[in-house]
Amino acid sequence: MQEAILRMRGIRKSFGAVQALCGVDLDVRAGEVHALVGENGAGKSTLMKIVSGALSPDAGAIDYAGKPFAPRSPAHARRSGIVMIYQELMLAPHLSVAENITLGVEPQRFGWLRDPLTEVKRTLELLGHGHIDPATPVRTLGVGEQQIVEIARALLLDARLIIMDEPTSSLSAQDVDALFSVIRALSARGVAIVYISHFLEEVRRLADGYTVLRDGMSAASGRMADTSLDEIIRAMVGRTLSDMFPRREHTIGDTVLSAGDLSSPPSLERAGFSLRRGEIFGIAGLIGSGRTELLRCLYGLRKVKSGNVLPRGKTLPGHHAPRRSLDAGMDMLSENRKEEGLAVSLPLRDNMTLSSLRRLSWLWPLSIIRGRRERESVSHQCTALGIRSSGIMQKTGDLSGGNQQKVALGRILIDESEVLLLDEPTRGIDVGSKVEIYRLIGDCACAGKAIIMVSSHLPELLGVCDTLAVMHRGVLSPKKLVSEWTPESVMQWATAGKPVPRETSGIIAGD
Repeated sequence: MQEAILRMRGIRKSFGAVQALCGVDLDVRAGEVHALVGENGAGKSTLMKIVSGALSPDAGAIDYAGKPFAPRSPAHARRSGIVMIYQELMLAPHLSVAENITLGVEPQRFGWLRDPLTEVKRTLELLGHGHIDPATPVRTLGVGEQQIVEIARALLLDARLIIMDEPTSSLSAQDVDALFSVIRALSARGVAIVYISHFLEEVRRLADGYTVLRDGMSAASGRMADTSLDEIIRAMVGRTLSDMFPRREHTIGDTVLSAGDLSSPPSLERAGFSLRRGEIFGIAGLIGSGRTELLRCLYGLRKVKSGNVLPRGKTLPGHHAPRRSLDAGMDMLSENRKEEGLAVSLPLRDNMTLSSLRRLSWLWPLSIIRGRRERESVSHQCTALGIRSSGIMQKTGDLSGGNQQKVALGRILIDESEVLLLDEPTRGIDVGSKVEIYRLIGDCACAGKAIIMVSSHLPELLGVCDTLAVMHRGVLSPKKLVSEWTPESVMQWATAGKPVPRETSGIIAGD
């Protein structure tokens, strides 16, 4: 292992009365993959924004490449060889893939722009996504493929230090393996990687060293080979988590939602199922397989070519507005919280109550809000979800990514819908908060709510859900009890669309 390329000592940063960093130390060596972990709001992103020039520290010292370093801006940091990939995608949706990847670093010769397609294609192939057309507008890509574009842009630069903030939060297992191969190749060339992630299994598998932040302070650091996941979790949350997937006994009742052979080409070909009261129904599959498209069809965000949706015995037309779904008792958590799940310029309170103004108002539709009831509902959800904020009037965009995800989840919990469509509900959530989210999902099932949960993280589907189906190229497999699935059988369905022979099928009657 080489000498430290980045050395930070006593870094402090405040935002008004909130102390985000309280004297943090960090060492990252050249060629090292260094994991930076901690709960939401622990200060990870703030610390890396200081390194990348997006923020200035209030106190402390930074050495980079053996010299004192004080980046004046992100552009200055990039010119110095430091590139940061943010958790929230920083893309221009109206531009093409190639234009996004080369934006600001367009290849030139004698002052004239050169065609970047060759370099862009090579970078995408390195990431295992050579099938992405560089001329495609980014807005037409799914979130997972958009994240690949973001990573490709960083790889195109000749960086000495790359900071990755939750780079795999929307990637499939195959995409993660391809990314890890790239990271190891970069590390072998002497590039240092700071890897921020809430997926501790990934951290354990990939990282050489680690630093844990808790409440804006350095809680632990060392070599990954010399520690265990339990020790890292204890350093993160200050306690031991005895059960990662808490399960509560709940009763599964009558059918509350049916979908009959829904079709919405090109990504959704055929999906039929029934959902019962108190049931947690998981949907697995690779990114682009049609999982998200199915939820969007159910909720009314995508036009259905054929098939029907029947909540509470009612029939919703193929092209219905989300308002109709809300009136029928069905609400959705989008995987894309930045553009669809939140109005980040509004306060936390307003974001949480956007879907439930009718219930919180006098004389609807005059919209005379009952302020006391609204404040009590929001405060209760903030406590239940463990949202870290300065108050319910704090601007949502000023919260950490994980706390923003909790606000988005709080909105559908306040709405009190009977059917919850959860698309990647734990994306960007720390390990302690994930356990709380799993517990809340279990509480919702106990209260008789029916839940459909899409996730790229197979262990949480197998650990939380009652039933599971797998999407392959727009076709949904039969729904079976979770106990009848294995990680291997799920992957076989996801990649080949074929079942693994078993002695009993485990298919639920009526589904």
